[in-house]
Amino acid sequence: MNTSPLPVLMVVPTGIGCSIGGFAGDALPSARLLAAASGCLITHPNVMNGAALYWRDPRIHYVEGYGLDRFAVGDWDLRPVRRQRIGLLLDAGIEAELAQRQIQVAEACRASLGLEIGPVVTTDQPLEVQLEQGSSGSSWGHLGRPDALLRAGERLRTAGASAIAVVARFPEDPASEELAAYRAGSGVDALAGAEAVISHLLVRHLQIPCAHAPALAPLPLDPQLDPRAAGEELGYTFLACVLVGLSQAPDLLPAGQGPLQAAQLGAVVAPEGALGGEAVLSCLEREVPLITVANPSVLDVSAEALGLDHGVRQATSYAEAAGWLLALREGVAAGSLQRPLPPLERLT
Repeated sequence: MNTSPLPVLMVVPTGIGCSIGGFAGDALPSARLLAAASGCLITHPNVMNGAALYWRDPRIHYVEGYGLDRFAVGDWDLRPVRRQRIGLLLDAGIEAELAQRQIQVAEACRASLGLEIGPVVTTDQPLEVQLEQGSSGSSWGHLGRPDALLRAGERLRTAGASAIAVVARFPEDPASEELAAYRAGSGVDALAGAEAVISHLLVRHLQIPCAHAPALAPLPLDPQLDPRAAGEELGYTFLACVLVGLSQAPDLLPAGQGPLQAAQLGAVVAPEGALGGEAVLSCLEREVPLITVANPSVLDVSAEALGLDHGVRQATSYAEAAGWLLALREGVAAGSLQRPLPPLERLT
């Protein structure tokens, strides 16, 4: 294949319990496949973060959700980089031993992976993360002290950080039914919605790459653990994947200043029932080809619900979506791949 890359947006919304992408980095294999098919995949931490597990691919651009939306709208451009200097932002509400675990992960990533990390800043007040659940079953949350988060982020940027990894202390209930369902592979990640709030706030305020890892105590061993949740059981923190993702996350630039722009997008890939987000809707407004994938969640915002009666390519799997991307990249007409082949239209 000699064709140039086809920039593609892959969206798997966080906190809605997607069968693929609703757990600990379990959409990574799909992202790798779409990156190989397109040659250029733009996606967000929910797809790439697997707690202690991660995957680096120069064809995949790691862009936080708010930044992804701004890119899709056309407000911001992306500029690939060789290296980011990652500032580490710790919540003052994290216990001393658990905070030290986060610092040790950062030190390990410096020593073993060659990442540039530092400085470390602790917020001047605990962030007071609170978890909530929407009527649909999706997770969300809020901060009691968003001002403390933003002040710490500003300190890191002033000190020379070009990206920020955040670790906030999250409330936990090891005996909760929601956690048991998630670990069994049938629930929604109760932390994901609040995590998105934290990273969105920082990216909107600072316009630099940011991503979040929750601080939690290790859970008791569960022999019946679903494989999709297993990545979160491998260590004391979820920080390693965030640091790796941010280490080469593209810069976020004002429109017209970066080499990778929304106008270049050749397709957007999203779960068939989760099409209501800003990034997908912005692409639809510009008539960017939409590929929907059968990937059940608690939402049902489908093409039919949005009144999209044409121009949507449906895929039963991400493997099939990769085939559609290859067709787009190679300039193969979609109709030629289907049977029966419709007759040519004749004008009278």
